[in-house]
This record gives sequence, structure tokens and C-alpha cells, in this order.
Amino acid sequence: LNDNDMSIAPPVGALSAYLSQLISSKQFRSARHFAKELAKKFPRSIEQAAAKVDEYARGMVTGGTLFEELGFYYVGPIDGHNLDHLLPVLKNLRDDAVPGPVLLHVVTEKGHGYKPAEESADKYHGVSKFDVVTGKQHKAIANAPSYTSVFAKALIAEAKDDDKIVAITAAMPGGTGVDKFSESFPDRSFDVGIAEQHGV
Repeated sequence: LNDNDMSIAPPVGALSAYLSQLISSKQFRSARHFAKELAKKFPRSIEQAAAKVDEYARGMVTGGTLFEELGFYYVGPIDGHNLDHLLPVLKNLRDDAVPGPVLLHVVTEKGHGYKPAEESADKYHGVSKFDVVTGKQHKAIANAPSYTSVFAKALIAEAKDDDKIVAITAAMPGGTGVDKFSESFPDRSFDVGIAEQHGV
């Protein structure tokens, strides 16, 4: 999971990095496996209680309870820009086979380290040629209007004649022309964020 801070991101830092490295280690998983096997030797109610303690403890430390419920071995969140924290976790997960799927929660910032992109992430989602020093994008000399502007104008024209027409975009109103549509029809324009499945 690459959490690029386009939604609410959990806190990351040295403690989170340490805990992620710890729970991704072979020693921790071996101890956890041993505890689970030991709990099986007790009555079922004690085994279930031990499983709940493990689940709640990992949920409090990592915040990954939802993913654990879906059957993933959750590790994270971890700062994806700090290689000193990230690489040991990746090596731990690579070097020891974890039974079942693993979800490594990596938090990144879109455009991290490049000031123009940090200040205007939406403009650097998909970029044309640009000057690396200034961040200014080189616009091609257009002989014809862009597809986006043609689409926006056509959609607005159709929507003037048919009040059932709505526009839906997934976090790309400028790139799809829906921003222009929403200026004319704000109540018929919907941005579902980074959730295309919701838009459908």
C-alpha cells in the first residue's frame, strides 16, 4: 500500500519505523507463531482470548486491524522516503516467507523533495516536458483545442439540453474537463476522489 498522503495518513516516525522493523522480523514472527501454537494446548476459550490479545496489541501498535481482518499480515506504516527505515523492513519480508499475503503500508508524499511538485501536486500528476530548475511546464504550441476542452464544451452543451446529465471524476477534474462542467452545473458535478469504484 503506497499511501501518498492524498488521504488522511497515520503518523510515521522513528517509533513507527522501529515497530515495523520489529514486527517484520523473523524473530518476532517466530515468537508469535510459538505463542499461537502454545495457546492451542489450552482450552478453546483461552486460545481465542490469546488471539484477541494479539489482534488488539498489533492493532494498537500498527493500526492494521482492518487489513489483519482481511487476512493480511500487516506491517507499517513506515516512511517511504527514509531508506534507512524502509530497506531493513523490505529485507525482513523478502528473506523470510510469511504464510499468506503481506501488506506493507508505506507512506510517501507525492513530489517529495521537489518543491514545485510539493506545492502543486495536482499539476505534477502526469506531466509534459518541464524545466527542472523552475518547474515550469513547456506547453506545446497548439494548433487545435485540447481533447479536454472539446469534451468539456460538448458536455456542457448537452447538459444545457438534458438535466439528467451529470459529470463524475475521480480526483482529476482539471484533467477531464469536469472542472469547467462544475462551474456551470455545480449540483450535477461529482468528484469521488481516488475511489473510481465509487464513481461507477
